[in-house]
Amino acid sequence: MATEVLFYHLERQPLETVLPTLVEKTVERGWRAVIEVGNAERVQPLNALLWTYKPDSFLPHGIKADGPPAEQPVYLTHENDNPNGATVRFLVEGAVPSSFSGYDRIVLMFDGRDPEALAGARIQWKAAKAAGAALTYWQQNGDGRWEKKG
Repeated sequence: MATEVLFYHLERQPLETVLPTLVEKTVERGWRAVIEVGNAERVQPLNALLWTYKPDSFLPHGIKADGPPAEQPVYLTHENDNPNGATVRFLVEGAVPSSFSGYDRIVLMFDGRDPEALAGARIQWKAAKAAGAALTYWQQNGDGRWEKKG
């Protein structure tokens, strides 16, 4: 089975709003996830965000400092590893996959208002297509709902 690669074009809502919701749905389905950020400095702020984004919910996750990664349903990193045996990989803030295999689903999120991020997403789209991944493209409509565009 080909890896499913979902491209999320962020225009109307920032990463800090969209990412927790998608990760929450991933955990609800019983899937394990890795969230890879583009640089080490962003791991801690995203870690804090996932603890505080919604006062009435709990999203189980951790970083390297929290102990054995294998015990974390969601693991945040800036490295290209999979220490918790995740089947879903989120790539945010410029993170790029080392390959398009090894996961059931890869979710690549990019800021549609940033020309550099758009160019990077186009490159990743072509690479994923060449690798034989099943591609979908998601964009928000005027009501803020996500629509599958491709």
